[in-house]
Amino acid sequence: MDLKELMKEAGIVGAGGAGFPSYGKLASGADTLVINGAECEPLLYTDYILLRDELSMVLTGIQAVQDYLGVKKAQLCVKHHTAEKLAWEDGQTLAKGVLVTVLPDVYPMGDEIALIYQATGRVVKPGNLPISAGVIVYNVETLYNVAVALKKEEKVTMKWLTIGGNVARPIVVKVPVGTPVSALFKKYGVVVPENHTVLDGGPSMGKVVNVGRDVVTKTTKGFLILPNDIEAIRTKFINVEKSVARAETACCQCTRCTDMCPRNLLGYPIEPHKMVRTAMGAAEFMPQMVLTATLCCGCGVCESLACCQGISPKAVINNYKALLGKNKMRYVATEGVSPAAERDYRMIPSTRWAHVLGVAKYDKVAEFVGADEDFNKVEIMMRAHIGAPSVPVVADGEEVVKGQLIAKAADGLSLPQYASISGRATVIGNEKIIIER
Repeated sequence: MDLKELMKEAGIVGAGGAGFPSYGKLASGADTLVINGAECEPLLYTDYILLRDELSMVLTGIQAVQDYLGVKKAQLCVKHHTAEKLAWEDGQTLAKGVLVTVLPDVYPMGDEIALIYQATGRVVKPGNLPISAGVIVYNVETLYNVAVALKKEEKVTMKWLTIGGNVARPIVVKVPVGTPVSALFKKYGVVVPENHTVLDGGPSMGKVVNVGRDVVTKTTKGFLILPNDIEAIRTKFINVEKSVARAETACCQCTRCTDMCPRNLLGYPIEPHKMVRTAMGAAEFMPQMVLTATLCCGCGVCESLACCQGISPKAVINNYKALLGKNKMRYVATEGVSPAAERDYRMIPSTRWAHVLGVAKYDKVAEFVGADEDFNKVEIMMRAHIGAPSVPVVADGEEVVKGQLIAKAADGLSLPQYASISGRATVIGNEKIIIER
């Protein structure tokens, strides 16, 4: 079967990002494949465990994509601390055409645009896709899933993830897609202390989890349990309306948020300090005034480290992103840009960033505890990826078996979904399919 069709049929998405269907990236014009094993944020060890224990499968996925696209060069990118743990060196050959690229221990090095520049020296034109620079980027787990589809003929029904933060023992575990967070925590004795919050993802860009309602998705990289009084959690509960109003009056225009912005340092025309001083009313009348807000990667450097007035430029920019989204507007450059000369001196060490967020003391290497399929209920979401939601093909009350197709791909950019456990299916409209043993 054609690799592109195989990846679509297997339901493979970007395993650590927004959930873009991976087959959609297989386009001509690339000469370099970049594999993101950077684990941008502190406390996450999912990709490290995959590279340590399943390297041969990851390499199989890499070489399958190389062969399909005719790309001779693949760079498997990891941060320096991960390279040390794996005893890898920069430039080391792991397989034919697959080299190790050791990245500096800085934040946010897992950001796709920063990663491409650090690995290849190329800057993707603002608002353009990586393929415009001759590069395709995949996450480590995504390529592991490609190998599983090729070698084992299995669909994506399992997810690797870290459970960390303020826990007695950080772990990495492989569980069925759709596993309720509450059941996962109960199984591994994870108790969320009072005045703590659970995040799906890293401490900077992760989303707040409702333990009683949310489930493991194909994009879940980890669940972090963190106290509410640290910077990482404080920023999750910022009142956007108040923050925007305060920004208009309290900003001293020191420009530090712009000076430290990772995307601005790459030459992108995003200037957070100008976003902060732009009145929301003016932006609503002339949204083109804030068009460059769509270039923000959401790293949070501006709000947690740069600002000396306690303002959240990130909250302001997110507000403008929503406004631009409603108007279906985004910034797309036709000309290239060049990184600032001072970029190398303004990158933020990962250890410093962990201390800024208040999570440094929780950063312990996670232990892999294996694959665990012993769960009695899963919820498979139909909107588990970017693009059109999947379309249920099983009847309400039907008995299904693990790996069975339960929802087909819709027209256009979309993916199918498969049962991650065997049991009786309950179809909840076009929202989700619940399977119970």
